[in-house]
Amino acid sequence: MAKRILVVEDNDLNRKLFCDVLKANGFEVVPVADGSNVLPTAKRFAPDLVIMDIQLPNVSGVDLIVQLKSDYSLRDIPVLAVTAYAGKGDEERIRDAGAADYLAKPVSIGPFMAAVRALLPD
Repeated sequence: MAKRILVVEDNDLNRKLFCDVLKANGFEVVPVADGSNVLPTAKRFAPDLVIMDIQLPNVSGVDLIVQLKSDYSLRDIPVLAVTAYAGKGDEERIRDAGAADYLAKPVSIGPFMAAVRALLPD
């Protein structure tokens, strides 16, 4: 059975790229553009991994990671944070919120897939 990945990304091009690459690698993918839909979608879809953009309209990806990690049914799902906002201390703040790994945009496909595979053991 294919591993399931929830892709949270408000940028249409990035969301499509992430989803297309993941699908081409055999993953089942559900995209989410709006941060307010993350928790209900995660509960319905039960992903094996969440890829989380940090800069979202109306809500911070960091806050969403905290919410995921504080929900009993979702807290064990690893989160791969992906962000263009890569200032000093940001990686530590994102990891402290509960992200298992962190990639700075622009993301290259090789490192992206390596990070995804590292968080999804067979």
